[in-house]
Amino acid sequence: MEQQERVPGCPSEKETVLFIHMYRMMRRIRRFEEVAADLVAAGEVKCPCHLYIGQEAIAVGVCAALEPEDTIWGNHRSHGHYLAKGGDLHAMMAEILGRETGCAGGRGGSMHLVAKEVGILGTVPIVAGTIPLAVGAGLAYKLQGKRHVAAAFFGDGATEEGHFFESVNLAALYRLPVIFVLENNLYASHMHLSERRPLDNLDQIGGLFGIPSIRLDGNDVLAVYRAAVEAASRARTGQGPSLLECRTYRWRGHVGHRWDEDVGVKRRDELQEWLDRCPLARFRRSLLKWGVSEDQLNALEEEVEKEVESALQFARQSPLPGPETVGEYVYV
Repeated sequence: MEQQERVPGCPSEKETVLFIHMYRMMRRIRRFEEVAADLVAAGEVKCPCHLYIGQEAIAVGVCAALEPEDTIWGNHRSHGHYLAKGGDLHAMMAEILGRETGCAGGRGGSMHLVAKEVGILGTVPIVAGTIPLAVGAGLAYKLQGKRHVAAAFFGDGATEEGHFFESVNLAALYRLPVIFVLENNLYASHMHLSERRPLDNLDQIGGLFGIPSIRLDGNDVLAVYRAAVEAASRARTGQGPSLLECRTYRWRGHVGHRWDEDVGVKRRDELQEWLDRCPLARFRRSLLKWGVSEDQLNALEEEVEKEVESALQFARQSPLPGPETVGEYVYV
């Protein structure tokens, strides 16, 4: 694409390569989640699955701003975080099917994902459980003189836990290299934000501790990416942590494959509004506007389809852990 042919705001060739990679990653997460939902519905997946569909732009936008040696710390809804940071697709598919070849040996399931080689030291389903772990990693980096960054992903419900505030305070006090990524999908399990808080002001939390705190459209992957780039730069240069409140919406229920309800509790009627704001569709339209061809995107999407199908075949053909291994990895 020559300079004179670009429309205002059109990315450079280098940026376009990055953005196409980001779109591929978003598409990979979406397709994995769709297949996982089908597996849950069919009863083939036995472990609880908290799906990330609708929130793909946040994980991809943040992880695109990180380096391989940086760490991310996820929660119960971390399929997207794992893939965005570079986790192996085949290993995660095998894990949720409980196979020996899974990223946690078939013992962790959907909520306990690990890929040390790309900076995923373990996801934790306990609400807010990995926020202090991310701060601990940030403290280690500072003491060791490393320019690494730790990013903690958590939902709006996690901001109601005491150790969230303790962690933010400690990170701010010691200017630790941490990015707090608040994925505000408006619901803590089944309760809307307005039923739990008198004010919709989570973006102001950082200000209480003297750190930058910004509200973002969490369905705009480039808005998330640019904010994460700035936050990572601050962290690496000793300026301390940042908090990014990314507004989004989970398309499926709190846990499981159903679209708008689970365990008999129905959310409000926002779903269609958020379907219309699909982060993948929005980014795809932008790429087309910037000169990426329809054929190129179609080919990319077909490749992703094959990748996910290959992962499913790999997982189904992998062995289950043998009963004789039940005592392995047990502390006592």
